[in-house]
Amino acid sequence: MIAPATALAFFAAAVLLALAPGPDNVFVLLQSAMRGRGAGLRVVLGLCTGLVVHTAAVAAGLAALFAASAAAFAAVKWIGALYLAWLAWQAWRAPAGEPAGEAAPAGDGWAMYRRGVIMNLTNPKVAIFFLAFLPQFTDPARGPVWQQVVLLGLLFIAAALLVFGAIAWFAGALGQWLRRAPGATRLLNRLAGTVFLLLALRLAALER
Repeated sequence: MIAPATALAFFAAAVLLALAPGPDNVFVLLQSAMRGRGAGLRVVLGLCTGLVVHTAAVAAGLAALFAASAAAFAAVKWIGALYLAWLAWQAWRAPAGEPAGEAAPAGDGWAMYRRGVIMNLTNPKVAIFFLAFLPQFTDPARGPVWQQVVLLGLLFIAAALLVFGAIAWFAGALGQWLRRAPGATRLLNRLAGTVFLLLALRLAALER
């Protein structure tokens, strides 16, 4: 199986990648600040569920087929961009005293979990990144490659849980403090709407 030194190096790289500014950690930060720590942590669990799917796809060889299909890449990309644009619209039209949300009640943990899953699975670059990144740390001489890919995927998910969980924890505390100020909820909604729209445009502009 994977050598301990390789596993440690991979985990360190995964932590650094999770810390690097990107759509997922920005999404966690905003949802935690707007809706609270619990909602942010549910989003984190949703994002990591998406990573489980990506890991399984790489291990099964499906990610390679996806990366080779321009139509599949474009379809997933546009679904994700439209979803983020819809979140932006929800944020901009949210009442001044309420956090932006879906049709589900704000306290619905499944809605926030589902939001994290969709956010992760509709970013085609995640699948391609996993396809390019995980195999670099495998060694056919140490056993079946698919088993090593699964273990590496689990290590990456552990790093994401650690980093994204910390972001949700601190952003939730910050958001709770900000929401006490008059007009802060409206400001958070407007900020979130703008960021969601920028993420939608960024995703729509992605090329294979």
